[in-house]
This record gives sequence, C-alpha cells and structure tokens, in this order.
Amino acid sequence: MASTTNAPVLTARALGRATLARQSLLSRTALSAEDAVSHLLGLQAQNIKPPYYALAARLAGFRPEALSALMEERKVARIVTMRSTIHTHTAEDVFTLRPLVQAARDRELTLFRKGLDGVDLDRLAVLARELVEERPRTPKEIREALLVEWPHADPQSLGTAARCLLPLVQVTPRGLWRRSGQVCLTTAETWLGRAAEPAPAPDATVLRYLAAFGPASVKDMQTWSGLTRLRDAFERLRPRLLTFRDERGVELFDVPDAPRPDEDVPAPPRFLPEFDNVLLSHADRSRLVPAEAKDRTWKGNQAYCVFLLDGFLAGLWRLEESKERTTMTIEPFGRPGKAQRDDLTAEAERVLGVMAREGLPYEIRFGAVAL
Repeated sequence: MASTTNAPVLTARALGRATLARQSLLSRTALSAEDAVSHLLGLQAQNIKPPYYALAARLAGFRPEALSALMEERKVARIVTMRSTIHTHTAEDVFTLRPLVQAARDRELTLFRKGLDGVDLDRLAVLARELVEERPRTPKEIREALLVEWPHADPQSLGTAARCLLPLVQVTPRGLWRRSGQVCLTTAETWLGRAAEPAPAPDATVLRYLAAFGPASVKDMQTWSGLTRLRDAFERLRPRLLTFRDERGVELFDVPDAPRPDEDVPAPPRFLPEFDNVLLSHADRSRLVPAEAKDRTWKGNQAYCVFLLDGFLAGLWRLEESKERTTMTIEPFGRPGKAQRDDLTAEAERVLGVMAREGLPYEIRFGAVAL
C-alpha cells in the first residue's frame, strides 16, 4: 500500500463540492433520464416517488413521465441491489451490479438461518424461479407456495431467501408515476429478455463509483455497495487513479478527469428524497452531513425528505396533496437568512412546477422541525 503522507488534503467542504458536481447537484445537467440513472449507478427506490424526486433535483427539463416510459419500455427496472435495498437501475446495470453484489445477498441469507432450518436452498431457488417465470407473483404468493414445500419454515425467511437467491425485478405498473400497483416479481432474465451473466470483476464499477461519488476511500465504496474486500481492486487501479487524503488522514481515490471544484463554489438549494444515495454512499458522510444534523433525518424506521443548503444537509421537507392544492412544507434545522429563504422558495417552486399535479394550485410554507 502506497504512503499517503504527501497526498493533497481535501477538506470536507471540498469533498462535498466534488461529489455534488458529479451528482449534478451543483448545476442541473441535460442528461437523459436513462443516462442519469446509469451515471448514478441507480437510484434508491424503497418507495415509489424517490427516483422521480432524485432526477428532478439533478436534470434540466426532467418530466416524471420520462422515467415511467423507461420502465414501461423495460429499459430500467426496480430490483434489490446495493445494501439489500430496492434500486431503479438501467437494464444493463441489472445484469452487472446485481451479480456484483450477490456475495452480500449470500451473507444476508445467513441472518435467516433459523427460519430456513431444513430448507434446501438450491431447490428453493428452482421452485421460486419456476413460480415467477410462469407469471409475476406477489411476495405473499411466493411465500405461500414455498410453505407448501417447507411448512415448518418461517414464511418471511422463505421470501427473503427467494429475493436473495434470484434477481427478482418488480414489474410494472409498480413504480410508474401516479399509476403504481402492488409489488409483483419475476426474474430479470424474463422481464428484460436477456440471459444472466457471470459476476464481473469490481474494477469497472470502482471507476464508475468514483466518477459518481468520489473522491472516496475503499471503505466508502464498501459502504455504498455492501461488499467487503475491495482493497485489491483499488490497488490494481492505483496507477490509473489520483490519491488524496481527508482531514483525518484517510486515503481517498479519484478518477483523474472528474470535477473537483473549489470548495467555495456556490451550491444552490436542492430538495432530495428520502434515502437519496448521495447521503448514504460514504462511510464518512461529513462531506454533506454536518455533525449537528446527524441522525436528524430519521424517526424510528421512517426517513424524511431532506434539503441541502450551501452544499450541506440543512433541514427536512414534505409534500401534501389534496384535491384542492399541493402544499410543500420546508423545515430548516437552523434559521436561514432572507436570501437563503428566497433561494429555497425559488427551488421549491421549480420542483413543484415539475412534480405537482398539473392545474392544481400549490403553496410553500416554512415550519419548524418537530422531532
């Protein structure tokens, strides 16, 4: 391992600006929705709306119907990948990223050993595949069918095993803008019409991760992916990468041609959905999350939508829709000045112009965080 003694130091603020630039959060880009999903290595899709809000924050001229069309055309799909969470990926990445993180899904299975006592996992995979390739099935249907074979097993563990062993995608209309249905699953091969591929070496994904989230450490990428033992891939790539240190002395890697703007470059407000990957993809999140904001975006198992101000997480927001109007409530952690409130209002109006129901009036309110 090379010494980091002489590597340039990047402050948390500089790291944040670099990551925001390559996430299209310093200025919106003209990328297509499909190209953006690819560049970002997928979008968190635990709920239906987050992928749409994520792209609205990043793309100039984005319309929600563009992402829905890609889903209907089977150019993108919803599937469990990084960190055992549902992501919206391009069809290409379904066949590269899902096999890449399979080792993490295998480890996840060990958490359910008790509920799977006596279950032949190879046979379970065969039976589950036959079920969902005959026609898309709900998770409940999968569990109930597998219980016939293993009546003493834990139903939830059986369903989790099927999800871990097979690349199951959520078929449309699930995930479509304002048209979503219940979760129904089939295999990626069936839905996307392609044969499965062997798990690739991680090297190409390391380069893509750095281009979207860097500069970053080995541990950062392991946090993003849920994988372990990625050091060897970084070492193989070292001759092609730049190295830096953060303020704690941790070695950071980066691709040479990625943007690293000055730390004082203005960062406009951005409204992000819950679970946005830009906030979840580093072991050290201080580049975007100040110490005083840590742990303020969750309550129990519920995550809140957040906004960035001057490049840092600075509060929560929520959208409420009724038949009469759409209301967006902005709840800063601190007390933004008038100019910052005006900037937040302008950005909120832009987001509402894209995401609110057409023809429905909207209003913007400022409130206090109630946690």
